[in-house]
Amino acid sequence: WNSSGATRTQIIVLGSMKQRRTMAESDDKSSSMSASAASAALGGLMGSVSEKWNSSGASDAVARINANIPQGTKDMLSSASSKIQFRREHLRSPTIFFGLGEEKPFYLEKNPALLMPRLKHNVKFFYLNYAVLTGILFMLTVLVSPSALIGMALLAFAWMSVIKSTDSGEMRIKGITVSQKQAYVGMSVVSVVVLFYLLSHIFWWTMFTSGFLVGSHAALRDASMHKDEEDKVAMSGDLSLEEEQSAFLGDEV
Repeated sequence: WNSSGATRTQIIVLGSMKQRRTMAESDDKSSSMSASAASAALGGLMGSVSEKWNSSGASDAVARINANIPQGTKDMLSSASSKIQFRREHLRSPTIFFGLGEEKPFYLEKNPALLMPRLKHNVKFFYLNYAVLTGILFMLTVLVSPSALIGMALLAFAWMSVIKSTDSGEMRIKGITVSQKQAYVGMSVVSVVVLFYLLSHIFWWTMFTSGFLVGSHAALRDASMHKDEEDKVAMSGDLSLEEEQSAFLGDEV
């Protein structure tokens, strides 16, 4: 009787373990199928967006706008971007930006003679991080402002309508012929006014917040040990320690 009871217990335990294993495998299969379905849906969505973008002629419109920009303006923008030097290697990692692993990355420097060089170094060294931080704050503020989103969407729709209407080089408004250049200039003026009205409070809030964060980081972060290659001083000249040491010992003898 005892052996029969033990056998029954083993059978029950084995059956329970087998059932759990089957349920776990079923859960893994269902999660895998869900992930595959999500990936397929995302891929289909991206493909649909890309197809609609191409079919709407938006890419051609962007190419036409780029072609209508004067070459002098393009050269000026290219020269300005080369002077600003937004290079990827100047974007510091979070480890360097927050001083992770350093003994004392943040402290208040009370000596003004040492504080000013720190501010200049940090602004020059972390300028791209500060720009990214400002951009992120601006985008987050826009995303939580429904009126700004609706206004920008309507403005984008207006631009698309003007671009499509001036596809032939001109458009007619109540019998008045308006060239493509005049339409673009008018839309640019309207865009500036609308964006100023929609984003003025967002702009000033972003500038105030980012200015406070950037100023605090630049004043408190001790990053004097981090320098770019162009900041390092190149040592020149020959230094023969063995010859100087031999001469010194010879003089003593």
